[in-house]
Amino acid sequence: MFQFEMLEEHNHEQMVLCSNKAANLRAIIAIHDTTLGPAIGGTRMRQYDTINDGLKDALRMARTMTYKSAVSGLNLGGGNAVIIGNPKKDKSEKLFRTFGKYVDSLGGRYITAEDVGTNVRDMEFVRMETKYVAGISKALGGSGDPSPVTAYGVYVGMKAMAKKRWGSDSLRGKKIAIQGAGNVASYLVEHLYHEGAQIIIADKNEYKLKKIVSSVKVHIVPPEEIYSVDAEIFSPCALGGIINEETISEMNFDIIAGSANNQLRKEIADCKALAEKDILYAPDYVINAGGLINVANELEGYRQDRALRQAEGIYDTLIRVMNLAEMEGITSLEAANRLAEERLQMVAGLKNIYTNS
Repeated sequence: MFQFEMLEEHNHEQMVLCSNKAANLRAIIAIHDTTLGPAIGGTRMRQYDTINDGLKDALRMARTMTYKSAVSGLNLGGGNAVIIGNPKKDKSEKLFRTFGKYVDSLGGRYITAEDVGTNVRDMEFVRMETKYVAGISKALGGSGDPSPVTAYGVYVGMKAMAKKRWGSDSLRGKKIAIQGAGNVASYLVEHLYHEGAQIIIADKNEYKLKKIVSSVKVHIVPPEEIYSVDAEIFSPCALGGIINEETISEMNFDIIAGSANNQLRKEIADCKALAEKDILYAPDYVINAGGLINVANELEGYRQDRALRQAEGIYDTLIRVMNLAEMEGITSLEAANRLAEERLQMVAGLKNIYTNS
């Protein structure tokens, strides 16, 4: 009953439990909403403490993907999958091909792609068993690493937030604190550096930091200091849940705009707390939609130039979100949710008209 209650809380359509001892596979596929089209979302692999933790993660991300697709103007629904296991030692061709059979059994209701703990090679194994997979290598006709388009979307989104705060979208001379030095962050740093921003960065991984420092000038700070540094913009590009009661108390930023998923530990409460401190927050699923836009392009025959042009639309979407929040006296997250829900309701209404005509 607990699982049914979790499904019903946010109107998820379907949950599939996948188990195969021979392949050492335990996975969960969650489909939130297919009003706009087939559900799309990544497959993440991690060692969860409990099955319910994995279930919650899959359901939360599936719902996020619905809203991300809707607010980005894509004709796709929201889904997500989790494979329970250690991505450093439990991966195998057999595991991912077996998972691919489960994806295929859904007949196209769910299209998967890489996510935290999985990569392009893993998706190529999945593709051996199903055509309902994206995020494969360019050699096989896919889009490869989505990080460049994700980073570009964050960059233009950051400029939109600057426009709302200061009346100009120039980032020249702005101090920008970036949490994380992964693929998205490294591409984002390049954009910011070439515009003349002052970059502060923190990450526990010294190798990743050295790669960034080798090509651009940045100031490195210890990870625990990133929330309190003197900067106008904070860009979370690593873990989720990092914006919370404790960290907000340390922040004196003007803007938060980053690529990490699920940045707010408590969505409504934390977003309101940011607003009370006059910190403009770019809803994560809006500003980081470049990755989804990149994968969606793969379904139509991939062209990176087209994906980048579409990612530029994140600028206008964020302006709409922030204008609505200002006009209605609501948080930016509530405004983004409203725009996504309005599009879902509109399309559902059109389908009813077609069905009844």
